Amino acid sequence: MNVGLINGLPGHPLFVHGAAVLVPLTALALAVCALWPAVAHRLGLVLPVMGLVTLVLVVLTTESGEWLEERVRESSLVEEHAEMGPGLTPWAIALFVLTVAVWLLGRVGHYRKREPGGQGDGPAAGGASTVTRVASALPVRVVALVIALVVAVGAIIQVYRIGDSGARAAWQGRFSTGRSGPGR
Repeated sequence: MNVGLINGLPGHPLFVHGAAVLVPLTALALAVCALWPAVAHRLGLVLPVMGLVTLVLVVLTTESGEWLEERVRESSLVEEHAEMGPGLTPWAIALFVLTVAVWLLGRVGHYRKREPGGQGDGPAAGGASTVTRVASALPVRVVALVIALVVAVGAIIQVYRIGDSGARAAWQGRFSTGRSGPGR
């Protein structure tokens, strides 16, 4: 599949704009769902699907960027941007893994609340299984929240850094600060 061209034009700008929106949106949704498991449960599969779509979009953005890099004039700004681009993939993978984990924790917490005697010792006693109890324990949720926040903030910072370097590579020295054309 050629992700370099879409309708005869470079696909990278299209993918970039999608990633610039979806990565922070997914990071925000992850943080909210990690903080409020009930929100994760209400969102259902939306959270992990967002994580997956974000990951796929980041990979497409990186691949199309590598394709475009081979077809534009070489410069230090383009080189810097191209070197930074693949650095978002690990963050996107972490976002995806954590969206699945937080979604599962939300489901486990909801399941445990619905069980008769939700604090029981085991399935035979009509209570939660050991896995359910451990997964819904406060320390597990706190660790998930801290990791989710670190990954969310890291992913957003990385998107900003890569986007800034890409904007500089595309636009630095290529426009005038004064108006041009008939409106002068």
